[in-house]
Amino acid sequence: MSHFEDRRPRPDRGAAPRMSDYEATRQEYSVTAPERFNPVIDILAPWAAAEPDDLALVLIDPAEDKPSTLTAAELLALAERAAVFLLAEGIKKGDRVLVMLPRVTAWYAVVLGAIRIGAVPMPAPTQLTAKDIAYRIRRAEATAVATDAAGAAKVDESGAAAQLARFCAGAESSAAPAGWIDFEAGLGRASAVGLPDDPTSGEDPMLLYFTSGTVSLPKVVVHATSYALGHIATARFWHDLRPGDWHWTVSDMGWAKAAWGALFGQWHERATVVQVDMARPTADAVLGILAERRISSFCAPPTLYRSLILADLSSYDLSALRHCSSAGEPLNPEAIRVWEQGTGGLVIHDGYGQTETTALVANFPALPVRPGSMGKPVPGYEVDVVDDSGRPCPHGEVGSIAVRIAERRPVGLFMGYENDSEATAQAFHDGWYFTGDKARRDEDGYFWFEARGDDVITSSAYRIGPFEVESTLVEHPAVAEAAVVGKDDPKRTQIVCAFVLLTPGSEPSPELTVELQEHVKRVTAPYKYPREVHYVDELPKTISGKIRRSELRQWLRGEMPAGVEQANA
Repeated sequence: MSHFEDRRPRPDRGAAPRMSDYEATRQEYSVTAPERFNPVIDILAPWAAAEPDDLALVLIDPAEDKPSTLTAAELLALAERAAVFLLAEGIKKGDRVLVMLPRVTAWYAVVLGAIRIGAVPMPAPTQLTAKDIAYRIRRAEATAVATDAAGAAKVDESGAAAQLARFCAGAESSAAPAGWIDFEAGLGRASAVGLPDDPTSGEDPMLLYFTSGTVSLPKVVVHATSYALGHIATARFWHDLRPGDWHWTVSDMGWAKAAWGALFGQWHERATVVQVDMARPTADAVLGILAERRISSFCAPPTLYRSLILADLSSYDLSALRHCSSAGEPLNPEAIRVWEQGTGGLVIHDGYGQTETTALVANFPALPVRPGSMGKPVPGYEVDVVDDSGRPCPHGEVGSIAVRIAERRPVGLFMGYENDSEATAQAFHDGWYFTGDKARRDEDGYFWFEARGDDVITSSAYRIGPFEVESTLVEHPAVAEAAVVGKDDPKRTQIVCAFVLLTPGSEPSPELTVELQEHVKRVTAPYKYPREVHYVDELPKTISGKIRRSELRQWLRGEMPAGVEQANA
């Protein structure tokens, strides 16, 4: 690691966007996976050869004065040494390697080293419990695990890793329990000699991700090496990146979002990936880093943006910040409006995709942003709103978000669910990949998210998407976050129930409940107002930050946990 300062100028806010004409780009852009392809060899190595001193990776520790950095040449050398070491320890092509590490250099060493030899990393969040770890190891038939000293104890506790190769990485790797291999020491001894020249095809497995488990046990998503090429459109058009940009995607390294914003797509565009070692992002810490490190492109989940807009944005110098994006859940229009006002005109470009895909639908600088809309399909994909048989729905009608696969399978779409032919068949049929999410398409081709298919609320013959109600609630000054679900009701089939996290200084009361109900009636259709409002200290979320509406529905069917208050009118 070094403390190299990037000499490339960062593009400023006046820079022309990478996409100037949406329809023309849709017609002209295409990406094809070569028969033989490996992203370390075919994306990272050419960059290292052409511009070895370009910064590829910046690792920021808020407690340190200077970030640690890796140039393109240094990152390639790290990947190759890790690949040699893994080979020496018996890891071979096709082996599944569970990687449970935070935002540190070792994560990149293990992941890139494994990909370089055709092994298949399985990134996992560091918050996993021993039970979670055991499920993943057994479900994906892992042959190796790489984690830090803290994670090693949980892996051993899982009882599922006794026969695996176990690597302890990170600063305290020498303190690993007995039976663990010191990854850092082995990496230090390795050279880049003896690597296979042509390890993978474009369709060999490259990454395994587990779905967020919002409504069921996580499924295993298999991505091919060509997945790296699918993220060119993510980085080029949605993140609007070009050489010199410092791009920061706030994401746990175990989420697929890390591959969206901190891996090959950004490097293909020769932008610098920024990672911040921050356990729980706070508004002050995030805004301070954006200002002090002159981040030019920023992507964060809606929950973080909703936290940031509560801060005094005018007290931070965000002049270097050029482009903002968000994904994970739909972003409420109110958050977009407040962020734009507070940052001097920066528009948040909401995007949509899944663990199974790259970015599918997004807002782009070349198009007017319609607050609350997902945007339009990403170049390289044919995305539509269809019925259960794959027929496109009329404008304004709610249907399934689906990706066309009949004529060609788009680069970036997953291969299928590991060892789950039933789930794969349910997702792929009638010439489409069905995402399981619902939306409507307006007459101009913009998509508007409604809900997960099983989150749609049916009340007195009305079908109500929770997102619109949530967005309306968040517009109220007393509401920081909101989640809406349906509660079984003998008269109406279901009623709308809201779980609300209040802003600092606001207190639950019957009067506030009435005020929120009237606010929803006033802003959106009256039949959508929440007949019950529950006030919470926090909302249950998956490890990827998505609201677990299934858990909220369970609360309604049983006993409410501590910290939930209902202030009836």
